[in-house]
Amino acid sequence: MRNILAVCTKELYTYFVSPIAYFVCFVFTAISGFLFSILLISASNVGGTGGYVMETLFGNMAIVLLFFTPVLTMKLFAEERKSGTIELLLTSPITDGQVVLGKFFASCTLVLIMLGLTLLFPLLTQRFGYLDSGLLMSGYLGIILISSSFLSLGLLMSSMCKNQLVAALTSFGILITLWVIGSLSARGGPIAKFLSYLSLPEHYRDFSRGIILLKDVIYYVSFTCVCLFATFKSIESSKWR
Repeated sequence: MRNILAVCTKELYTYFVSPIAYFVCFVFTAISGFLFSILLISASNVGGTGGYVMETLFGNMAIVLLFFTPVLTMKLFAEERKSGTIELLLTSPITDGQVVLGKFFASCTLVLIMLGLTLLFPLLTQRFGYLDSGLLMSGYLGIILISSSFLSLGLLMSSMCKNQLVAALTSFGILITLWVIGSLSARGGPIAKFLSYLSLPEHYRDFSRGIILLKDVIYYVSFTCVCLFATFKSIESSKWR
């Protein structure tokens, strides 16, 4: 655990000594705030509730994170490969699994900081009356789970690429595919059901509505674990290249 924490701390330091963390946090908060203000104005005009505002905002925030998470993960391994420091890291007294988990937790911590900056939004919705705490807990749990899926896939792509831009574009392309693949399931049938199950937003919608289903939690946890395991194997195989 100490080694994982050391890698995580080192990566967080790398984030915050460069403009990337401040830029991503600022832009994410600005876009989320802009969307929130539009929803708030719309709700006040049509008599909407705070629950409607937050439910819609959670859906929009997931889409925004879809664009930002590849930026957070693109350098985690790709930069190490390009600079040649990956050999030093892998020959240090730290296991490959600890390296993968440390980098993953660092990116998760940054996302949690970004989400923490949005906690002001639920407070502002109180003017529309009571806001169900269950909706907030479910919404934030869902966005944390889907973000971990984004990050784990981005980490996998970074471990397979030497160029940061290639890693970011590849992970973004796969995420977009997994996001829209559910639209191909409209005709029904076993293949359509399988595509629907693979679709990332299909498992997120209930969270944004205040509903927590075990099958959706299992999907995101399984997706994250599979990507992290594949990242571990990718790093392990690089020792033999």
